[in-house]
Amino acid sequence: MVTMGDVARLAGVSKMTVSNVVNNRAGVSDPVRRRVLEAIRESGYRVNVSARTLKSGRTGVIGLAVPDIEAAYFGHLASHVIGEARRRGFHVAVEESGADAGGEADAIARSRTLQFDGLILSAVELDRVEEPADARYPVVMLGEQDFGGRFDHVAMPNEEGAHAATAHLAGQGCRRIAIVTGGGLDGVNVVTRRYRGYRAALAERGLDVEPPLLFALDGMDMEAGRAAAHRLADSGREVDGVVAVTDTVALGVLRGLADRGLRVPEDVRVAGFDDIPAAAYAVPSLTTVAPDHRWMAATAVELVTRRIAAPLRPTGQYVAPFELVIRESSR
Repeated sequence: MVTMGDVARLAGVSKMTVSNVVNNRAGVSDPVRRRVLEAIRESGYRVNVSARTLKSGRTGVIGLAVPDIEAAYFGHLASHVIGEARRRGFHVAVEESGADAGGEADAIARSRTLQFDGLILSAVELDRVEEPADARYPVVMLGEQDFGGRFDHVAMPNEEGAHAATAHLAGQGCRRIAIVTGGGLDGVNVVTRRYRGYRAALAERGLDVEPPLLFALDGMDMEAGRAAAHRLADSGREVDGVVAVTDTVALGVLRGLADRGLRVPEDVRVAGFDDIPAAAYAVPSLTTVAPDHRWMAATAVELVTRRIAAPLRPTGQYVAPFELVIRESSR
């Protein structure tokens, strides 16, 4: 069996350097790291995870469970979490929960079974299930649910961001501002929170919140946004602004308005939410609420690593800072 000492001799470094590379610790230069990794590949060395876990009580792996990895926002988030975890010497295992209570409960159970050191869970339905039987297991929540202080929780600025986007469109002269959003307006979730911010901004400016200006989605993807824009254009309603629940939906709205010969921003101004990378490259480029994704990832990783070290520490609730990025779609 190839040992760490064999890898060290092959790479011309100390065993401690090999250990630092294997455990992704800082303090190893890139050339040395590459040399050690090449020696690992050549030698066929495999880390004895069971032995390392027995010795340290940890695997060096954090789980990240998201509703849909194909969604641009969650891919963007995962990239930041992986980078932040790497800086702290952890690897990340990513899985999909399917955005339902069963999938989210399974993600917690599976992360414990696989002996992950902790879990970051972007939750959509978890308020409907019991918390982990072992309350000491490190779990950090992302999302819009109200977890009642049971978990560390990093949230999006949903109401504040939607309020800012709506207020911006009103400030640009829009008077009939539609919202393209999810169909469920019950409970506590991303749809209800962003809708609340939209309504508040209109009310503050004396603009009517009209049910006909709410265009509900069948899904939360570009095609659903495109179909909603078709319905908006075909309805004959005078709409001069659109707030979309996400950037992905907003990109579909841009396409759907163009399909119907409506110009953005000349005829209709549009704003999204999330500032996914594609928002800056759309034609026209998309005005959007930009939460600090790096801050969210760094905070979530910091919280889960702190809870790994101190499982019974008090929980905290944190809301990400944001800015409104004004681009061509609303100017």
